[in-house]
Amino acid sequence: MLLGSSRQHVVDLCERGLLPCSRAGTHRRVRRVDVEAMLRPDLTRDQLKALWLHRAVAGRLVADPGAVLSKARVNLDRLRRVHPDGMASVWFDRWQVVLDDGVEAVLEVLTSRSPHAVELRQNSPFAGVLPEVERHAVLASFASRWRQDRAA
Repeated sequence: MLLGSSRQHVVDLCERGLLPCSRAGTHRRVRRVDVEAMLRPDLTRDQLKALWLHRAVAGRLVADPGAVLSKARVNLDRLRRVHPDGMASVWFDRWQVVLDDGVEAVLEVLTSRSPHAVELRQNSPFAGVLPEVERHAVLASFASRWRQDRAA
């Protein structure tokens, strides 16, 4: 298998929406292009910056899961009130599923380069989890690394 993982892990990825699939009877069909995108997705500068910020959030989540998940839930409720309709509400519903699945599922979305995780991070309920000083440090580190990678 291309992913180098168990069949059950692939099923779990499909169930959580992290790996697109179609169904043929009781079987799931996964396109090779979706598997390859999960293994090596190309990210834009903004998507990569969001990944760096969410990795910092992941560190906070590991240190204090209760506080971080609580903050995300409060933010998600507020976002739903502000944007009750449209595509944003679809992403909020998907975030709700991830939050309900617990810390492991949230960590997967925060740190994954999969297309689904990239999209979810564009509608993140984790605003305010990182103190401004830490957020600015992550952004400065990202900018420095981005310049180094472009110069190489």
